[in-house]
Amino acid sequence: MNTPSPSSPERRSFFSHFNAGAASLAALAIGGVAMAKPKTPARWEPARHDKDDWLEQPSVKHRLLFDGISSDGLAAALAFAGNFIRVNKTDYGLENNELSVVIIVRHGATPFGYNDAMWAKYGTALARFTPIEDPKTKTTPKVNVYNSADYPSLPNRGTTFESLAKQGVQVGVCSVATRALAGMIAGAVGGNADTINSELIANLVPNARMVPAGIVAVNRAQERGYTLASS
Repeated sequence: MNTPSPSSPERRSFFSHFNAGAASLAALAIGGVAMAKPKTPARWEPARHDKDDWLEQPSVKHRLLFDGISSDGLAAALAFAGNFIRVNKTDYGLENNELSVVIIVRHGATPFGYNDAMWAKYGTALARFTPIEDPKTKTTPKVNVYNSADYPSLPNRGTTFESLAKQGVQVGVCSVATRALAGMIAGAVGGNADTINSELIANLVPNARMVPAGIVAVNRAQERGYTLASS
C-alpha cells in the first residue's frame, strides 16, 4: 500500500479539513459558554414625576429627610435638623445652601403643620387629634408650640419651624391627613369641611407646602437620594 508523502495533495487536504473541523468545534464550544452565561438585568430606576421636583436640589452635597408622624417625633425631628445643620457648619465648613433638609409632617404630627392663626381658632379640635397641652398654662395651646421659642422644655428644645426655614429647611404637610382634620374640625365646630380644608392649606408653617400624601413624599424623597431619619 502506498502512504501519501508529507507534501502530497491527499495529506494536505486531510489536515485542511481537520483544522477547519477543530476550529468549528472550538467556536461552538465558546459560543455555548457565551449562550449559557446569564444576562445581567437592567438596573431598576424609579420613575420621576414633575410634582416631586421641589425635592430636587442638584447643587447640594448632602440630603436628609425626617418623617414626623407624632407630636414628640416631630419635635425630635426639629431638634435633630438643627443639629445636622449646625454640625455640618462647624465641623465640615458646609453652608446651608449645600444641604437639603426636608421634614414631612403627617399622621399624628399634622396639626403642627399649621400656623398660630389655626391653633388660635381650632386649637381645641386640633389637640383632640394630637393630645398636647401648653406647658405654661396647662391648657390647650392657642399657638403652634413648635413654632415658638418660648417653650424650650419641649422635645424640640426651642428649635422652631421658622428658625429652620431661615436655614433652608423645607416642610411637606400631608394632604390626606389635612382633609381628615378638616372633617373632624367641621364636625366639632359646625363648619364646612371643604372651607376649613382650604383654610388650613392657606395657613401652613414657614417654608411649607402641601404634598399629596406624607407617606408618598417619604418614598419620593428617598428615591431622589435623601437619607431617612425616622423620628
